[in-house]
Amino acid sequence: MSKNLVIVESPAKAKTIEGYLGKDFKVVSSYGHIRDLPKGDKAIDIENNFKPTYEVTADKKEVIKGLRKLSKSAETIYLASDDDREGEAISWHLKEALKLDPAHTKRIVFREITKSAIQAAMSSPRDIDVDLVNAQQARRILDRLVGYELSPVLWKKIKRGLSAGRVQSVAVRLVVEKEREVDQFDTQSFFKISAIFNVEGRELKAELPKRFNTQEDAREFLDNCVNAEFTIENLEKKPAKRSPAAPFTTSTLQQEASRKLGYSVVQTMTVAQKLYEAGKISYMRTDSLNLSDEAIKGAVNEIKSSFGEEFVKTRKFKTKSKSAQEAHEAIRPTNFSQRTAGKDYNEQRLYELIWKRAVASQMAEAQLEKTIVTIDISGNEQKLIAQGEVIKFEGFLKVYIESTDDDDSNEEAKGILPPLNIGQSLSLDHIKARQGFSRPPARYTEASLVKKLEEMGIGRPSTYAPTISTVQKRDYVLKENREGVERKYAELTLQHNVIAEETKTEITGAEKAKLFPTNIAMVVNDFLVEHFPNVIDFSFTAQVEEQFDNIAGGGQEWEKMIKNFYGGFHEKVEATEQISRSEVGSSREVGIDPESGKPVIARLGKFGPLVQIGETDPDDPENKPQFASLKTGQFIENITLEDALELFKLPREVGHYNDKEIIVAIGRFGPYIKYDEKFVSLPKSADPLSITEEESIVLIKEKEAADAPIYIYDDKPVQKGKGRFGPFIKWNNMFINVNKKYDWDNLSDADIVQLIEDKIQKEKDKLIHHWEAEGIRVEKARWGRHHVIQGKFKVELAKTVDVTDMTLEEAQALIEKNKPTKKKAKKKK
Repeated sequence: MSKNLVIVESPAKAKTIEGYLGKDFKVVSSYGHIRDLPKGDKAIDIENNFKPTYEVTADKKEVIKGLRKLSKSAETIYLASDDDREGEAISWHLKEALKLDPAHTKRIVFREITKSAIQAAMSSPRDIDVDLVNAQQARRILDRLVGYELSPVLWKKIKRGLSAGRVQSVAVRLVVEKEREVDQFDTQSFFKISAIFNVEGRELKAELPKRFNTQEDAREFLDNCVNAEFTIENLEKKPAKRSPAAPFTTSTLQQEASRKLGYSVVQTMTVAQKLYEAGKISYMRTDSLNLSDEAIKGAVNEIKSSFGEEFVKTRKFKTKSKSAQEAHEAIRPTNFSQRTAGKDYNEQRLYELIWKRAVASQMAEAQLEKTIVTIDISGNEQKLIAQGEVIKFEGFLKVYIESTDDDDSNEEAKGILPPLNIGQSLSLDHIKARQGFSRPPARYTEASLVKKLEEMGIGRPSTYAPTISTVQKRDYVLKENREGVERKYAELTLQHNVIAEETKTEITGAEKAKLFPTNIAMVVNDFLVEHFPNVIDFSFTAQVEEQFDNIAGGGQEWEKMIKNFYGGFHEKVEATEQISRSEVGSSREVGIDPESGKPVIARLGKFGPLVQIGETDPDDPENKPQFASLKTGQFIENITLEDALELFKLPREVGHYNDKEIIVAIGRFGPYIKYDEKFVSLPKSADPLSITEEESIVLIKEKEAADAPIYIYDDKPVQKGKGRFGPFIKWNNMFINVNKKYDWDNLSDADIVQLIEDKIQKEKDKLIHHWEAEGIRVEKARWGRHHVIQGKFKVELAKTVDVTDMTLEEAQALIEKNKPTKKKAKKKK
């Protein structure tokens, strides 16, 4: 048995670290947090100074058992969880749950998994930082109090199953307010002037700095340019510099990975975690821009060897945030000479991004020369401007260019201008006046919402990804692509002294991976803003974060901080008992149906937002209301009577196919066609209110072709399709993924047989025991675990359970112990 036991959070980290320590060390994992507040209102003793009660989570009981056994036989135990509040709390919980002797327990921290960092940590252990633990504990307790007291209020006043949270509700509020800004935006039209000149066979593009408000003004300008002479009035050249961005923090990595790689916030953190645990990058949860002297030295050596001495310029970046941990580092490679790293494509792409950003931060500025050309128009006061930009010295641009979230930033790259002289006459090819439209504020992406939260001081590096994930999981926010709509615009062109006018069309308003609030988000947000303004007030939420920082620094007692918050908050919760459900904006009367004379009401229903004509009349139960679901993008608060009545045109009969009706309707999952007990989802481009019989038949035939068997194996049909996880074939109720080594469009019979037989073999390989008569089996699951399965019910076993010699009686006992009884189910409800 090893003399020393090192406990980390993850198995991957344990494996990497064990390679750096000698045979006297055993490195094991706690698999994350091992204790938490239990469910229910008994977890926090409010009367006893908010004292928390913790319990080992069900899935960690076997883990604790194993760790306890190992810790008893070790001379020294090193708690090596992450170097942040969550990591400190994990170490403290391990110490408490394992009842570790302080005399033989040491806390070590490191922010990169390299041999030198691990050895440095081992040579300078410390005690658990109780202030950091208290800061984490304060956050957990405060968030539990808010969630457990606010959520039931929402159930009573709005709808069951809703939840609220201190940071999540603020994030939702930002998305809701942005949607209202977009909705209320008044689009203005303008005309932009651009000109193209021919200069010795090369093109010179110029623009008028001024925009015209009307088509008449634009036309008047073009009229004044007929037969005009165009001359270069002035040439101005001036040097310019461009400096590199700082190395990544958590939020800037999330933003740039979203822009450049298309990663979600959660995906970025998952991939970064793998790179960190493999020892390739420094710790990925940080708000510091600092790089250590050793890291800067590594970057400089790489720049010199790859690009030359002249490309080096070292910098120390300072973080603007008061709460940033400057002793920590920005996200960087652990070895700058390693240009590529990662086990798969996603890891390699993210590592390359981190490497480039960190290296560029220590490189020289780019030296540019900007040229501004002023073009005179004879007989006209207005001047055209052409701009060019020449890179004299690439500097950091040799490695990296930062992206932007700005949707309006469609500025073209300025290149080298043709040879020009003051007084030179220019030959006009054409001048265009194109109608444009002012754009509403850009909706948030995941990354730009993180940026906004950080700017406002709300949340910390460890909370951004969970917050963004939570608001989507709880159906407050949808991350969607939405197609644009067709819009007409005017274009006037002056060419050969003749002005031509055209009306053209463009697609506008298309959105990619943007965040949209749901109707429930708007109702919940308005209720919280009205009745709990302090809880989701932006400045209050930021102040709470500062108080957590004060606790972490030892400057504030966590119990007092919670007490100061809880008193007023709890009073507000109790006051909501007086609020009637009718006062909550979950329904509104839109108008009167002209046919029936009954009110048209938009409201939240059991399965989502809807409109109804009429209300239930207890005296006339036969006279029931009519219902129709709202379409994507329609909101209870602003749907018009006209739009509401349109929804009642569904379901509608659009025609027949093979003597059977074709019905178009809208369900919980969007618009669909119903034909012969089959359901065909409508593509986003199809309008259920206007789709024709011919278009519907095309979709039905496509569905029939997709569902048709492509092969018969063992007397059972094989079908093919595409799902969330890519292309698959379906056989005998088994879904079999078709990987890239197969030609999906041209699967041969041999391919299909191979795929099915491989799947059957995999299923056999998973099987450990099978008592067919009793319908119980034991199978291998992912991540080294096993399942005991009976029908659709399965029990997941801890990794430490040895199933090799499991008997039928033991398997039956596990099923009985874990299967929910009626009593358990009732209690759960």
